[in-house]
Amino acid sequence: MKSLTEKYGRWLGPYAALWITLIIGGFLVVVLTLLSAEVYNSVVDQDGVSGLDRPALQLAKEYRNPGLDSAVTAFTNIGGGIGMPILASLLVAWLIYVSRSWRPLILVGGAAAVSVTATSVGKTLLGRTRPDHVDAVPPFEFSPSFPSGHTLNTTVVIGIVVYLMCLEFRKTSARTWMIIAGAAFIIAMGLSRVFLGHHWLTDVMAAWLIGAAWVGVVILAHRLFHVIRRREHAGPAPTFEHPAHLKDSADERAERLQGSPDAGGGAGTRGGEPSPG
Repeated sequence: MKSLTEKYGRWLGPYAALWITLIIGGFLVVVLTLLSAEVYNSVVDQDGVSGLDRPALQLAKEYRNPGLDSAVTAFTNIGGGIGMPILASLLVAWLIYVSRSWRPLILVGGAAAVSVTATSVGKTLLGRTRPDHVDAVPPFEFSPSFPSGHTLNTTVVIGIVVYLMCLEFRKTSARTWMIIAGAAFIIAMGLSRVFLGHHWLTDVMAAWLIGAAWVGVVILAHRLFHVIRRREHAGPAPTFEHPAHLKDSADERAERLQGSPDAGGGAGTRGGEPSPG
């Protein structure tokens, strides 16, 4: 039993830290959603609208026209219940192919699950009413308004995807452009919800903050995973070509053989097998 624990302990340790951090962080993000709802209740007026919301909606209405409305509607659908899963699946599939590991599926899938949960909790508990349909662009939406699910889920999925892409590209310029493109997409998604009159501005702002906090937790958990792997000398993270290091490396086996009485003082060959003679 002891040998089994030693054999798998170094591999399970980093993963345990990863999942524990994600679980605790996910719980804190849901709590943050509830706290955001409480803060929202303390700053709105009797109509349930903050001082930022109506001016932002009025400004959006001034710039509307049939062509722009159609273009923004097409864009905002990317962040919806159909568009975002399709986009996320394509990006994750590409990242799995490039990284040759299941890391993108684990991180993006887990992060998205928590963001969907936080959205549902916020909408259910707060039940904030969306802007009137007379102020919105069809097709209309009828679910509660706070927080913006399109914005929160887009912030989380695109944020994690950009982080994983930065791990695959070493050039600073490439990383910079990926971060800029990801941030622009996230900001545009949130503003599109206000422009169409489907959300109040404070719905979107809360979603940006909650999403950014959750992305930070996921990145922290992933970095902690690698720190523990290095500390435990468990080797690099597993890939398809190089599975998890569950056994001692060849060098470690050679060193152990050198110190054993049967090694005869010889160095032995690579792989830990004693040299002939």
